[in-house]
Amino acid sequence: MSEFEFKVKTKSSECFARIGELKTPHGIIETPVFMPVGTQATVKAVEQRELVSEVKAQIILSNTYHLYLRPTAELIERAGGLHKFMNWNGPILTDSGGFQVFSLADLNKITDNGVHFKSHLDGSSHFFTPEKSIDVQNKLGSDIVMAFDECSTYGVTYDYAKAALRRTQKWLERCYDYQKNPRQMLFPIVQGNFFADLRLKSLHDILPYAKVGFSIGGLSVGEPKSLMYEMLDVMAPNYPEDKARYLMGVGSPDCIIEGVIRGIDMFDCVLPTRIARNGTAFTSKGKVVVKNGKYKEDFTPLDDECDCYCCKNFTKAYLRHLFNNDEILGAQLLSIHNLRYLTHLTELIKDAIREDRLLEFRQEYLKKTGYK
Repeated sequence: MSEFEFKVKTKSSECFARIGELKTPHGIIETPVFMPVGTQATVKAVEQRELVSEVKAQIILSNTYHLYLRPTAELIERAGGLHKFMNWNGPILTDSGGFQVFSLADLNKITDNGVHFKSHLDGSSHFFTPEKSIDVQNKLGSDIVMAFDECSTYGVTYDYAKAALRRTQKWLERCYDYQKNPRQMLFPIVQGNFFADLRLKSLHDILPYAKVGFSIGGLSVGEPKSLMYEMLDVMAPNYPEDKARYLMGVGSPDCIIEGVIRGIDMFDCVLPTRIARNGTAFTSKGKVVVKNGKYKEDFTPLDDECDCYCCKNFTKAYLRHLFNNDEILGAQLLSIHNLRYLTHLTELIKDAIREDRLLEFRQEYLKKTGYK
């Protein structure tokens, strides 16, 4: 019996939303799900026990590019894989490293065989091929691995996007042939930039390689949200019912709701912890910047509708004090809160799907919070 399986449990009658279960070797994930990002085998400012007890995270991500460079995949393999290395017992998803190779590397040269690049850490030269990406992810030991792809940037020409898509498909075929670990599941990635015909072609072409689920890449890369939604609208009627759908790099509250309505099951983003470290919190009444002077004597919780450790125990005045004195605890508390806010949001979304009132929930939520 396969250690991986995806089942749809409940479907909305008013949109493409659904509730599902994704089975992995390290546990079953109920979708829709938000996945905290642990880029370098750690979710910044959040302990693993807090991810379980406070955030209630079901699955986390780690980054192939960063871990390949430091501390190296070989070291993590000797430690027993990512789960043991970071002491995380739940499922882990690793990206392919492709996005970082294109966006972070000081210099890169793309060929049909792979990508030559220089490390952003020390300028050393490296060469990533589809096989190399899978090999690194094999050593990391994640549950879900990503195919190596070319994420073409927003604003490229149709011809460039088409060439990048052709290369991505060839790389997927090589990843699929190379990936042999039965305890890891390969997710292919839909690309095609912001051209509807290329998106549909990519979706069609990757499906033979999507045994349990697939990813949608190249969105939320600087384009207007309306354009992202347009691309999701194009694809939504064409998704296979029995595959998990993962929208990469998307994690604002409004985008999660809009994504679920368009049939997305899985989300991830560094946004909640990044803005937390700068003193900004998601709340049920909109964003709160706790460093602002108006909170100096505000002895109320950050969000009285939140059940996280931060909101149950501390006030805005205390949080403001922490940030204005550069205390590490401030970033820790706000990171816990922002992550829990998003995992709780997915719980509310699932309740709305069960009650078949997700479109009404969206309207009420966006009006109340002001997110857009």
